[in-house]
Amino acid sequence: MAEVTAGQKPVVVRAPTSRWAQLRATLGAWSFMSPAGILVTVFFFIPVIILFGVSLTDMSSSNLSNPQFIELGNYTRLFNDTFFPKILGNTFRYVILTLGFFNVGLALVLALLTTNINRRAGFFFRLLWLLPRLTPSVVYIIMWKRLAAAEPFGIINQLLTPLGVEPQFWLNENPWLFIILTNGFVGASFGMIIFTSAIEAIPKDYLMAARVDGASTLQIIRDITLPLIRWPLLFVTTYQTLSLLASFEYILLLTNGGPGLYTTEVWSLTAYHRALQTYFGNNQWGYGAAWGFILVLIGLILSAIYLRVFNFNELVKEPKIDVL
Repeated sequence: MAEVTAGQKPVVVRAPTSRWAQLRATLGAWSFMSPAGILVTVFFFIPVIILFGVSLTDMSSSNLSNPQFIELGNYTRLFNDTFFPKILGNTFRYVILTLGFFNVGLALVLALLTTNINRRAGFFFRLLWLLPRLTPSVVYIIMWKRLAAAEPFGIINQLLTPLGVEPQFWLNENPWLFIILTNGFVGASFGMIIFTSAIEAIPKDYLMAARVDGASTLQIIRDITLPLIRWPLLFVTTYQTLSLLASFEYILLLTNGGPGLYTTEVWSLTAYHRALQTYFGNNQWGYGAAWGFILVLIGLILSAIYLRVFNFNELVKEPKIDVL
């Protein structure tokens, strides 16, 4: 038995009295974690193993009944692909710019702004930012295509031509701008919701005490709000990075990797094209699986880096108490 002081009132903490109690506590923890563990095993680890197995073969729609084991042949072909550096560079450009400016950056700014204004006004602006996420993907992309279309259909041209701006096919001239905008507006809404919930959960006593001491709003954000939402920041950054690495839906609908040859082709879209949408109708499942498996490895490496940078072990450590 140990006595712990919490303020002026002593609190008694009893240690487990037997090994059976410790075993029961351990089994209880595992029983709570087992559903999530089963889901991760069934829907992640097993598919990854199957993906790796397929990537070691030449499986395609032309030899589905008799695929040959070719060891690392698909990986050799992948790294020797002429467009491999371009696709890798496109992927990192897409992830870094969309994540930094929108999925985390803009999401955090929106959460901070809408929690420091009138509550009803904040709710209204958050609702507006949810509209891109609520809009069906095809409808959403059609709207963007109409905005950026060539004259006389493009709305941007209709607005800027009277101002003396030369009309052009904006989507072809600035494809990356529209890819980042279309994905960023959707991604920002997710982070905004998470950050808003985390900010609203901060005890109001902390904020009131800081204001009594004369702290400004920016000082409160820097010294109180941001340190207390490190966990949501870690979650959103990690989740959105992995989401962007695996997402290609809006790019497929907007540019399909063009205009031109691999101009906006990212890694996940390449895996899709190689495995399921080749020009000659011969779906190369083994080669596409190799692209997909490398993407899984990249995601795992980035996740480990994030956990290290955000000091994950400190975030989940039990609070320290003084035991007398």
